[in-house]
Parts: sequence; C-alpha cells; structure tokens
Amino acid sequence: MNEQKSFIEEDEKGILYIVPTPIGNLEDMTLRAIETLRTVDFIAAEDTRQTKKLLNHFDIHTPLVSYHEHNKQARGEHIIASLLQGKHVALVSDAGTPTISDPGHELVVEALQAQCKVVPLPGANAAITALTASGLPTTHFYFYGFLSRHKKEKKKELEQLKHIKDTLIFYEAPHRLHETLTIMHHIFGNRKMAIARELTKKFEQFIRGTIEEVIHWAEHHEVRGEFCLLVEGNHMPDEESVWWDNLTIVEHVNYYMEAKQYTSKEAIKQVAKDRQLPKRDVYEAYHK
Repeated sequence: MNEQKSFIEEDEKGILYIVPTPIGNLEDMTLRAIETLRTVDFIAAEDTRQTKKLLNHFDIHTPLVSYHEHNKQARGEHIIASLLQGKHVALVSDAGTPTISDPGHELVVEALQAQCKVVPLPGANAAITALTASGLPTTHFYFYGFLSRHKKEKKKELEQLKHIKDTLIFYEAPHRLHETLTIMHHIFGNRKMAIARELTKKFEQFIRGTIEEVIHWAEHHEVRGEFCLLVEGNHMPDEESVWWDNLTIVEHVNYYMEAKQYTSKEAIKQVAKDRQLPKRDVYEAYHK
C-alpha cells in the first residue's frame, strides 16, 4: 500500500512531477507547469532538442536530461537516485501528457517503488481535446492509443475491440491512416466517427461522418500530421450479435438460407445488416 499526501507532509526524498506540455499551441502551457519547470532541479525530456524550444520560449533555464524508450533503464536509475537524494524532477514528453502513449510509465512505477512522491499536473492531451469536439458520446469512452503497425496484429486488436459500447479513441500516423480506416470499416462496419489533425494549431481540422465517408476523404485529400481517431461504440444488442460472432460471413449467409429459407440475396442483405457491413462486401466474401 502506498499513501501519498502530495503537499502536506514534508519528505527528505524528491518529487517526480508529471508535466504536460502543449500539443501545438504554446499558449496552452499552464502557469503552474511553467513554474514547476523553472523550480525543479532538472527536467527529464523525451527529446531534449524539442523541449529546449519550449524552455526558450518561456525563458526557462533548468538543466535537461534525456529520457526516452532507448535509454529508459539507465537514465531511470539516475533519475531515481536523484529523487532519493532529495532532488525534484519534472518529466515531459515532446507534446501532451507524459505516460499517455509516450514514455514515462516505467519511471513512475520505479519512483513509487522507491517510496517517492509522484505529482501529476493537468494539461494538454490530444485524446480528450479531440473527444470533446467529436460529436460522439463522451460520458464513457475507451482510449486505446496506437494500434499495432503490423496489419495482422492490427486486425486482431480491432476484433477484440469491436463489441465495446463506448466511444473508441486511437492515435494514428498519416501514412497508416487509410489502411487503419479500411480495416476498421471491415471489422466495425460503417459506424459514425471523427478524425482530428493538427489539434490546437493553425491548420486544425476535424472530419466527422461515417467510416466510409472518412475513407473517401482520406483518398481524395493530402493526409498530413498526427491523427486522433474517434469511433462510435457498438450499439448492437448483445442478443442479436452473440450467436453469429464465431461464424464466417459464408457460414452466416448459409445459416439464413438453410434455417430461414432466405434466398441468397435476402441472406446477404440480412448478414450485411447484422454485421453493419456494406452489402457488396458481404456479396464479395460469399461469392469468392
């Protein structure tokens, strides 16, 4: 058990501050974040070159060390040793909130294991920013972050997510956007979705519609910048989806033809409705 009173009890050990930084617009930097970066003993940054630009903008001269995926073990030991000596450290990523699809989780765990305080600051986060303006339900949501870069693994991940009823949130790189949208359409069906790019920047853009419509947009526009993808949750009643979940499309069509005496055309139409897929996709899968 670990009980932390962040600002009441004095401690000989230092504090690890989790400090969000702007995802685009530097004016989104909070006054508390600026003051924290000025007063800590040093800053652990994902990319010191990127963070240096931010520090220069706000006239902050605190020493920087790198902390990223490739040096996290060795540098983590150094940071923990500094905390145990009573030094205060701020953790930042290139943009947004550290540990959320960015380095830092292991460092937080190590600091807690060393009985050091970990104090988070509120601030910029692309997922929440995009969600609030997506037009999709915000009461409950499921943040997944980046899907696998490998097509086969990506399909498995999306298959596991397709029954979740809450809004789904993903991050995606521009060169993988079209492939990811296409796989989503095949697995999720033609749900509502929104994509956001260049959040808080001059060219901030939202595209809202169905997955089909967003695919069409991606095919006819220049795709640049990091993307946040928000997809409507599965609203199909469980009793209508569970029974055919383990069937292939061919088996699903054959069921309606044999058990319900549907024609192939009627069966394909019903399967498309069940799976929220375009009829042409079901037709092609059945007649392969």
